[in-house]
Amino acid sequence: MDEVTRGARALVLCPDIRSLTYDLDATERLEEAKGLALAIGVVIAHSEILPIRQMQPNTLFGSGQVENIKIACEQHEAELVIVDGALTPIQQRNLEENFKRKVIDRTGLILEIFGERAATAEGRLQVELAHLDYQQSRLVRSWTHLERQRGGFGFLGGPGETQIEADRRMIRQRMSRLRRELEQVRKTRALHRERRGRAPWPVIALVGYTNAGKSTLFNRLTGANVMAEDLLFATLDPTMRAISLPGVEKAILSDTVGFISDLPTQLVAAFRATLEEVTGADIICHVRDMANPSHAAQKRQVMEVLADLGVVDRETGASDIPILEIWNKADLLDHDTRADLAEAAPGQDAVLMSAASGEGVEAFAEQIAAMLTAKAREVTVTLPLSDGRRIAWLHAHGDVLEEADAGEGDQGPQRTFTVRLNPKELGQYASL
Repeated sequence: MDEVTRGARALVLCPDIRSLTYDLDATERLEEAKGLALAIGVVIAHSEILPIRQMQPNTLFGSGQVENIKIACEQHEAELVIVDGALTPIQQRNLEENFKRKVIDRTGLILEIFGERAATAEGRLQVELAHLDYQQSRLVRSWTHLERQRGGFGFLGGPGETQIEADRRMIRQRMSRLRRELEQVRKTRALHRERRGRAPWPVIALVGYTNAGKSTLFNRLTGANVMAEDLLFATLDPTMRAISLPGVEKAILSDTVGFISDLPTQLVAAFRATLEEVTGADIICHVRDMANPSHAAQKRQVMEVLADLGVVDRETGASDIPILEIWNKADLLDHDTRADLAEAAPGQDAVLMSAASGEGVEAFAEQIAAMLTAKAREVTVTLPLSDGRRIAWLHAHGDVLEEADAGEGDQGPQRTFTVRLNPKELGQYASL
């Protein structure tokens, strides 16, 4: 984030373009844009919705609106203008020249947040790749020395390489290197996932719209200290911790990056590896902020991303991985809404709870445990007492219901075990 914008006074503008269809209405989009602006520490001096009948190719806004924005910048002493929409490089440059201020669009804003929040090496690689992809198209406005030429004169030949071409080439080279590094990271993650797949512990992935309360729930269940603030995109890097559940000795809980409407295409690609954690989960917990008036639209966005990942069928909404909805922030709901949701939850594979207060967390843990053990079945195995490894494995990972002596066998004294195992555990036992 440029120093000039940290703590800067900002004008937040939400273009409402007549020819476009939006998931959220203009008021909700403006609120989300303000949330994004606050997430990078700017002071919101003024915010407004600007209806646009016809987009202007050079400035997006009409000439009258551009003049009004200019006046608003002066009135509110704004140093930065944030436009909650996509600006072309030309539009951005023209608006900056008009306003004599830095202008940032939705993509640039989200990239700045991601740049601040990414904590792991992988997260930083992904953010840098997305940033370079975005910058590449904007070199036309990013450099003031475009007319400078490098190269010799006379017999040394032509004018040489313009600075912008050199910069583009450097960006392309850096992006190639980042893609190679990310590919390596992806392979490493795939190996880790495969290893976890062989491990006896089920994986539970928390997904949801940004600021739905995933990290608060994660911290409550694991006792971890993941950044959980009332900020959009507080979590960017996937975090995993072991938890115990009723009747389930150990499970792995995974916290993932939050989803958002109109996520910049550069970031959808860059964060694919992070979201791939979801595809290897045994259960997906979709955390929803039921106190947010836009929760239905937010759910559609999340399901859209899960469909992109191949987890959910786009047509039917069916999923190979069981999905449990967490209807979060119950503590912020009025009495009647709460009562209605509490009544509806059991029939909709949902649990009403508040991760902040802890209300409903026990019911959530029991529900998850029931889902993990639902497909478990009783099997009876007879093992020689000398096979300590398998006997220890059954006690550590299965629910041993009964055991009894089974007389002598080819390998000496034997024992019969009646044990409850889920399909995953059965597969693991068979491969021992």
